[in-house]
Amino acid sequence: MKMAAKTIVVGNFKGGVGKTKVAVMASWELAYEFNKKVLLIDMDPQANATTLVARSSGISNIGATIFEGFNAGDLSNTIINVNENLDLIPAAVSFKNLPKFLYSKFSEDIQQITYLKQLLEPIKNKYDYIFIDVPPTISDYSDNAMMAADYVLIILQAQELSLEGAETYVSYLQFMADEYDADIQVVGVLPVLLRAGGRVDMSTVERAQDIFGTDNVYENYVKHLERLKAWDVTGIANQDQHDKKAHQVFINVVQEMLEKIDHFEGEGDLDE
Repeated sequence: MKMAAKTIVVGNFKGGVGKTKVAVMASWELAYEFNKKVLLIDMDPQANATTLVARSSGISNIGATIFEGFNAGDLSNTIINVNENLDLIPAAVSFKNLPKFLYSKFSEDIQQITYLKQLLEPIKNKYDYIFIDVPPTISDYSDNAMMAADYVLIILQAQELSLEGAETYVSYLQFMADEYDADIQVVGVLPVLLRAGGRVDMSTVERAQDIFGTDNVYENYVKHLERLKAWDVTGIANQDQHDKKAHQVFINVVQEMLEKIDHFEGEGDLDE
């Protein structure tokens, strides 16, 4: 029997740190380069992950979105097949009404924050990995993602406010574990550099190593690559050396993440 997907939420409680790009690209590389079955769930009403994946895959028609799935109590009809290995549950601005919906549907806190976990149960066995992209807020979105996930990958942009956001994220994870028995582990802190080799950037990374432990901060950084910004306009491509360089950054990140998951689960050597 196939094991249920390892579910990973990508987050930080500061916006604009690159978490959506990491969620999309980790899903993309796992599907295309590692030949894994992957589901990317967009839980942000801004739907930036949805837009990037749709643009990259020539998807022009987004039908039912995650909010329709929440309303119906079934996510299966919201899944968009991107390619053989990658599926997407898209978001739309209507998902901003999630808090109101949860409060009207459930009277108990635990029911409100475990609804996504409940909805994922029937489909988890179809995938090897599920990634969840959430808004950078302490909210029903992040609560549901945390309760549904096995791991959290914390994104650290190399600046002070992002470091504080990462610390807050860890504190809130501990709160969720204490208050609601959330069973989630930090699968590392991934630095996203503003300037490769910049003094402030590296100083922030060193502080993160002091706070979270050297082993918990990724050796593979996401450097500031112009090609990543270009992909926002063109969609993800793999045509020239600059594209390939950008892909290799995320392939390395994914490999390190898989090794960390493997370490947590004690499965021995990876077969990737």
